[in-house]
Amino acid sequence: MQSIVDGSTRVFAILGDPIGQVKSPAQVTASLRARSRNAILVPLHVTSRDFDDVMRALEAIRNLDGLVFTVPHKFAAFRHCKQATERASFLQAVNVMRRSRSGAWEGDMCDGQGFVDAILQKGGVLAGKRALLLGAGGAGTAIGYALLEAGVDRLSIHDLDQMRERELVQKLRQRFDDRVSEVESDPAEFDIVANATPAGMENLQDSPINLERLRPTMIVGDVVTSTGETALIRAARSIGCVCSTGHDMYRALQETMVDFLLSPDEFSVGSGQQ
Repeated sequence: MQSIVDGSTRVFAILGDPIGQVKSPAQVTASLRARSRNAILVPLHVTSRDFDDVMRALEAIRNLDGLVFTVPHKFAAFRHCKQATERASFLQAVNVMRRSRSGAWEGDMCDGQGFVDAILQKGGVLAGKRALLLGAGGAGTAIGYALLEAGVDRLSIHDLDQMRERELVQKLRQRFDDRVSEVESDPAEFDIVANATPAGMENLQDSPINLERLRPTMIVGDVVTSTGETALIRAARSIGCVCSTGHDMYRALQETMVDFLLSPDEFSVGSGQQ
């Protein structure tokens, strides 16, 4: 594996605020090098206030081939896409962008697929199940869409921001009708609990739900990638739930992102921001 960086190295960047918690620069760079690409992923700490200015500046960097986005930029990044995949266009959010052959930005939202794939790899069954989604931000939006596409029978959404919760419910109902609803955060009546909130990121003991309401037959997925188990995953494992951590999700997501970044002719894109 090539380990040096030189003048011919192609550059990818991940933008977020904060950025210190991300592990993807090393992991994506390793994946790029494993594919014999002289390329790296570098972290950029960019605030929401500066985001649009930074994006306009990055467009002029000719050896910059793609971008990855973490909180809070996934919705804002969509505005900078010339084209986007069908799912990204529907969700109006992207977590990855690449240069098209013409140099314009093309985007996709892979977070939800990574979450679903991680659960399926653990042996979880999604079709026909009732799912509780906690969090209606960028990751939650993608996960809700992907769970419905994977065949869950009912998706109920809870977010502390009731306006954001209501907006996501209304958006998903445009495609999935009455399979989507608002709900309180009691997980007891559900088969799947999907945590797309930051609960557990800064303090592993934080939980988005009452852990005593978990049942052994549940599937529990968490997007948090902190070192160590979150209280949610620890409690779910202790009673025998099928569990997927943020690290499981990221492993499933990473190769999908790299595929997209490197293969502009192999993915169908729809009409994104024009």
